[in-house]
Amino acid sequence: MSKPLPSASGHFRRSYADEFRLIETRLAKTSAAAFALVLLVFPFAVSPFYVDLATQVFLAAIGALALMLLTGIAGQISLGHAGLLAAGAFTTGILYKEFGAPFWVTLPSAALAGALLGVVFGLPSLRLRGLYLAVSTLALHFLVVYLGGEYETRRGFSTGILVDPPVVFGYEIYAPRVWYFVLLAAAALTLLICINLMRSRSGRAWRAIHSNETVAEALGIGIARYKLLAFVITSAITAMAGALFAYYRGFVSIEAFSLYLTIQYVAMIIIGGMGSLLGALLGALFVTLFPYVIEGAMAALPGADRLAGSVFAVNYAAFGIVMILFLVFEPQGLVGIWRRVRNYFLLWPFRQTALGERP
Repeated sequence: MSKPLPSASGHFRRSYADEFRLIETRLAKTSAAAFALVLLVFPFAVSPFYVDLATQVFLAAIGALALMLLTGIAGQISLGHAGLLAAGAFTTGILYKEFGAPFWVTLPSAALAGALLGVVFGLPSLRLRGLYLAVSTLALHFLVVYLGGEYETRRGFSTGILVDPPVVFGYEIYAPRVWYFVLLAAAALTLLICINLMRSRSGRAWRAIHSNETVAEALGIGIARYKLLAFVITSAITAMAGALFAYYRGFVSIEAFSLYLTIQYVAMIIIGGMGSLLGALLGALFVTLFPYVIEGAMAALPGADRLAGSVFAVNYAAFGIVMILFLVFEPQGLVGIWRRVRNYFLLWPFRQTALGERP
């Protein structure tokens, strides 16, 4: 009997049980355990500033995973992501301010509001594609922003809706380290849901629709049903991220959900790598930390005081340049770079040769 190939040359599944394992190899299990340990120790080893940065990454990761499912997996373009975040945040703020609703009521209500918006704005996807679909979803952003602004104005909340910290089982979630673990758990749960969705019948149908809608329909896939399902699920997840944002920040203001926020989320899945959940996580990390890196670099330059007023302009310009560079020179994003680095070390000292290429 021939022996299995070394792990460096690839992992091969031998049974149906292997298809259901999230972590398959010993190296992957060891790496996952080490990474989990780092995440658990991190808030106790750094300053509150870095804890806040990490929680921002976790919040961004939830929305980026949802958008990756919709656009990167199902192939449905959406520019209404900031509107969905605003819908979840305002649903939470209004329910709390008007009715004193607790955390366990506002969070499902935000998800339900997002799902309903997903149905309404997913219907155009049955007839529209490409740029036309993107413009139709952009209407979602302006509609939610308008309604949120009207509510703030009529109720006199000029500085936004204040939301008290949530109380769960009699314990108030307020401390930064507590929020770190809450949002870490929320991001991990979202990742687990997305992984299982991709391995389900719905995930396979979304991939088929993304690849070729005509062929998918010929194979018996219900195009309309699965397109709407993609919008409903991802909109619900995004709205829940908006609700968590409202509780974490302690207020809801329409200024926090500008169109630039949608562009940031689109950048996350492009820079991270389209079609990959790992790419969504890497993109969320990169886009969240990028402004702080630019600000730190400018502070280190000579004459930093004179440059303080142009930090925002430099951030915008650098962000646009980075997106163009990734689109032109690295279309597979950060996940493509990661795969090349991983394969290099797995195959070292040998060189990976593409099919049809001379050694």
